[in-house]
Amino acid sequence: MRPLKHDMKRGVARPNPALSPVALVTCALMQAMPGLAQQVPVDSPVLLKSSPLLKEQIEPSVRRQLPTFLFGERIYGRPDLETSSEGHAELRRADTVIRADRLDYDHPTDQAKARGNVYVNRAGNVYEGPLLELKIDAFEGFFNEPRYHFLKNDGHGVASRVDFIDEKRAIIHNATFTTCRRLPGPSWMPDWILRANQLTMDNEEDVGHAEGALLSFKGVPVLPIPSLTFPLSDRRKSGFLPPSVGVDNINGTQIQQPYYWNIAPNRDATLYPTLMSKRGVDLGGEFRYLEAGYSGKITGNYMPADKLRETNRWGLSYQHVGGINTGIAAIGGVGLNLNINRVSDDNYWRDFTVPVTGALGQRLLPNDATLSWGRGEWSTTVRTLKWQTLQDVTAPITPPYDQLPQIAVSFARPDERGFDIGFTANYTQFQADRSLTKQPNSQRTYTQLQLSRPWRAPGGYIIPKVQLHATSYQFDAALANGATEASRVLPTYSLDSGLVFEREASYFGRGFLQTLEPRAFYVSTPYRDQSNLPNYDSGLSDFNFATIYTENAFVGNDRISDSNLLTLGVTSRLLHPDTGAEAMRLGFAQRLRFKDQLVTLPGGTPVQDRVSDLLMGGSINWTPQWTVDTLVQFNPKTEQSVRSTIGARYNPGNYRVINAAYRFQRDTSEQIDVGWQWPINDLWGDRGQDLGPGRGQGDGRWYSVGRLNYSMREGRLVSSIIGFEYDAGCWLGRVVIERLQTSTSTANQRIMFQLEFVGFSRLGVSPLKTLKNNIPRYQYLREEVEPSSRFSNYD
Repeated sequence: MRPLKHDMKRGVARPNPALSPVALVTCALMQAMPGLAQQVPVDSPVLLKSSPLLKEQIEPSVRRQLPTFLFGERIYGRPDLETSSEGHAELRRADTVIRADRLDYDHPTDQAKARGNVYVNRAGNVYEGPLLELKIDAFEGFFNEPRYHFLKNDGHGVASRVDFIDEKRAIIHNATFTTCRRLPGPSWMPDWILRANQLTMDNEEDVGHAEGALLSFKGVPVLPIPSLTFPLSDRRKSGFLPPSVGVDNINGTQIQQPYYWNIAPNRDATLYPTLMSKRGVDLGGEFRYLEAGYSGKITGNYMPADKLRETNRWGLSYQHVGGINTGIAAIGGVGLNLNINRVSDDNYWRDFTVPVTGALGQRLLPNDATLSWGRGEWSTTVRTLKWQTLQDVTAPITPPYDQLPQIAVSFARPDERGFDIGFTANYTQFQADRSLTKQPNSQRTYTQLQLSRPWRAPGGYIIPKVQLHATSYQFDAALANGATEASRVLPTYSLDSGLVFEREASYFGRGFLQTLEPRAFYVSTPYRDQSNLPNYDSGLSDFNFATIYTENAFVGNDRISDSNLLTLGVTSRLLHPDTGAEAMRLGFAQRLRFKDQLVTLPGGTPVQDRVSDLLMGGSINWTPQWTVDTLVQFNPKTEQSVRSTIGARYNPGNYRVINAAYRFQRDTSEQIDVGWQWPINDLWGDRGQDLGPGRGQGDGRWYSVGRLNYSMREGRLVSSIIGFEYDAGCWLGRVVIERLQTSTSTANQRIMFQLEFVGFSRLGVSPLKTLKNNIPRYQYLREEVEPSSRFSNYD
């Protein structure tokens, strides 16, 4: 079949010579990239202009100037008035294609009438049926008894009629809608289907609106809906979100109906009213904002007359990160960070285990405001930190000190004639209830001067360093010795050194670059009696490969350990010679103490062992699928491990991961932790491809998900999450049971069940956040994907 054009002299249609391949490509480019179309005579050469991208959308002003192509076995009509085509008739303009048995086009009104096997493709959206009347540019008209398929969400259906309002909006009468791919056979029925008296599709707002709707699943009506809206893409819109229904032992049956408010492109809010059968109504909400220089989020909930405690309950959380432009050139901008968390009572963390305000589900709630400034080598912060401590009579907590305020100034100048210079000054006013802390409040000033001279080379380094610590206290009450003030000044000397040896090596048929990295770290700090000083923010450092090479055995500034010790360690690594990726690492480290450490925390005992525990650790990443990490703290005196951790991960592909860990701390805890996501179909040999977005319904795939934390000392599960997911292609089902220990004798349990109709909506309580937070490398079965291009469905 060849394109036809009018012979103006004879008034009849005649064949036009077949277009060459270059001409065909030119026509396609003119439709795809209107900017390339040049207003030149037909017989003149077409000028092409390079473009990095095919245009997804064509502007209306450009569309009107684009040519119309008409094809058919027989074409006749009157020039500039009407043209008719019969037999495989086809009309093309820009991103619109119409095919039919017969096609009539009226030039003055730009209206096309198509009859018999009509097919329309408008920017990837496809309609098929017996009769069409349509104004091409305006895309205004109607289609009788159409079948349709939408590009954005892969949805499709049938209707009695479609009224095209314009290129962005259409009203579909007596419509059906589903994203289940149609299978061969006249008796096919989708797993889920939405039937509506009227379905309005608004592609400008990316929202669909159904009236008189009924949602059926597996042939069973599940949700009659007088009116609802649903998204046609991931674009935000105001409106009611799918309701969720859940059950747990604290709230009973709970029904939540969220409402989303798209206030502006950079502001939105979500309301979470929830009805709990055992407790009443909880009113929750979240507000978010995003500006060029700052962002923030406010979440909260309020439950009047909670039946569980017979009182009003509430929680509030506010986070803000950003800067303030002072308008003073010499100062510049100032950073402002806020982290505010408050709740109504001590039992909030126990009764709202999964609150709207998720940050409030803990017993120590920080309320922190920080101003920060930095310019070159100088930086300063002004901070206020106040804690809300939620007490439990069965497990009381000594509240941390409020810092009202804390002012810090620091200076750092590296490589000043080979020397690194640093200075830190910190003023803090500590406040707390003295009846609980059993010590006075204080104003503490701490300064530290630091000077080091690094020598570095490819094969090693040596870094001598000297520090001077000065601390003074002003107490609001006398100490046990009667003093109302105290001070402490002492120096610290350290010498850090290491070597790096490399060689080529081969293990199990693979070539590596193997390293041997010995390290020696010496530190000397004289003893100063600090037993009379209160402890406001100091604690014992965790014993690991990072802290074993530090000068102070404590964190915080109230205790500075007296030291005369040498830390020796060695690490060996296997590196990929091309990428530098680490395939294996093995390390050892141990402290040799030349005198007792006399400085301790309140209630502690001096450290007298001349040889510390031995740290042994390693990791193996031999293949991308396997990862193994281990750390052992071994006491050479008792010849027993004090603490051991070994963890492994097997991740051979998408939606397949198993995490396992064993954690042991002598006389304290011994736990086994296992988490997983795995296709159950693999167990009986079905290792076919996982279904993905847009896949049709079929046999589907089952997945098992969960995490178990088992205490071997107590002989019971501390926490557990067990569930199943089913992926049928166009719908997903999830059921998850969670048990969370809240005390030695109580636990919260809940069931989360969700049906997700892909490309339409979700029903039930979503377990996705719980699974993502608890199972390392858990993957959503429906990751967000880029919207389909109209060229993926190009005719």
